[in-house]
Amino acid sequence: MGYNTIDSPYTTKPKREMPKVKSNTTYVAKTLYGLEEVLAGELEELGASNIETGRRMVRFSGDQRLLYLANYRLRTALRILKPIYEFKCDSIEHLYETLRYFAWDKYIRRDQTFLIDPVVYSDRFSNSRYVSYRVKDAIADYFAENDPEGKRPSVKMDSPDVRFNVHIAQRQVTLSLDSSGDSLHKRGYKVKQTPAPLSEILAAGILLKAGWHGQCDLLDPMCGSGTFSIEAALIARGIAAGTWRTRYAFEEWTDFDPQLWKEIREDTDYEVPFEHHIYASDIANDAYTVTSANVQHTGLGHDISVEHLAMQRLTPPEAPVLMVLNPPYGERLNKYDLEALYSMIGTELKHKYAGSKVWIIAPKSKLFHAIGLRPSSKQDLLNGDLECELRSFELFEGKRDDYKRENSSGKGCSHPTSRPYRAKENPREGKFYDRDRGEKGSYTERRERGDSYHKREGRSNRDRFDSDSKRREFFNKDKSSVDHEQEGRPRRRIHEREAASTPRREMRPKPKSRIQVFDDSDQ
Repeated sequence: MGYNTIDSPYTTKPKREMPKVKSNTTYVAKTLYGLEEVLAGELEELGASNIETGRRMVRFSGDQRLLYLANYRLRTALRILKPIYEFKCDSIEHLYETLRYFAWDKYIRRDQTFLIDPVVYSDRFSNSRYVSYRVKDAIADYFAENDPEGKRPSVKMDSPDVRFNVHIAQRQVTLSLDSSGDSLHKRGYKVKQTPAPLSEILAAGILLKAGWHGQCDLLDPMCGSGTFSIEAALIARGIAAGTWRTRYAFEEWTDFDPQLWKEIREDTDYEVPFEHHIYASDIANDAYTVTSANVQHTGLGHDISVEHLAMQRLTPPEAPVLMVLNPPYGERLNKYDLEALYSMIGTELKHKYAGSKVWIIAPKSKLFHAIGLRPSSKQDLLNGDLECELRSFELFEGKRDDYKRENSSGKGCSHPTSRPYRAKENPREGKFYDRDRGEKGSYTERRERGDSYHKREGRSNRDRFDSDSKRREFFNKDKSSVDHEQEGRPRRRIHEREAASTPRREMRPKPKSRIQVFDDSDQ
């Protein structure tokens, strides 16, 4: 395995100049917990305005072009909603009566199918399924009363023509059009997948958090279905996340603009060259087969190499790389095997990847301690319904203090740190007040003039004696002559032969790791 040489693997991505769009419509982009800021950054790059982050969502403003562009290019959005009606409601019947008179024919035809997605956070509405039933009834009754033939659209659970989102927060109700249809994590490039694959949204979010934009080689040594590797290649080349997707819900809207949509899909200004390489590997044969099939389907084989290889057998890189890891969570391994696996990961990182940066996502459990490395950052994320933690590790060669000193002075490691290193003051070099002399001084100055500081009494030992002879007599007298009978027991003398036979503990120095990790979380 070969690796490209780079000067600075974690440089700042050059921003693409995007014109600000006309802010005439408000939209809501849904995302996973912990990825709100990443999604907001993506929207800013696309030219959105009035960006506001919330809980698992980002609100923004833009025109119709931005709506199409967001669905096609955003990597960390689950779906894009267009709010069309807001009101306050106190009961389920109040909800039905209000929506029964809403102008549904502006957004759906009678020959189309629809689906209601309810999201309820309210004490007044405890059953979200019943909310969807009553909204469906309101749509059906509206068309039954206003259509000359009494025809009405029907409900379809799988791939409906129009999808409505009903969000209830206590009394506030927001009715929105779902412009995406199926969740945007369904990219369309996977022809196969392993059990419990990593979400494409989550993989892209982790890569963007890591600052990845194709500036160095990338390693995915436990590739699974190849999600990390393929998403990394798409980001590095500027390929849209929805390139392989064939259908969006907004294509069924009454105001759909097919010419604008064609221009967005055929725009190649976003694509950029990728001068490095991505290495995917896995010890499992099924993972190797699945990843190979997915990479071949996307046509990214020239950017991604797939190997059937264990992490321990990987060749150390010649230059710093970015590594992303999604280790097994325990479905096929017991606790002992899991700890051995995570311990192996820590050992490999210590001895092979000096100068690189590693991002690992795993369940919030005690598995991370088996890695044996100090993280430089931690963040809680959700992988499906499983609470996970994302940790980053900056690996370096040599001593930790040397690394921090060089990093603070701008020399040595090129990785950016979240906070600048501040050298801590040596407590033995601090100032103290000498009560005997009535003056302040440092321990260094006192040591240079030959004084020894008595910690308990705050005065020098030489002041405790009248002369040097008494001082020498005190320190040189035989301590074995001290009378121990005062304590009611004789002094126990160990025989020389017994003492010689007593084994002594060997003071072996602890093995020093060649690679240590800088933890700047406490700075």
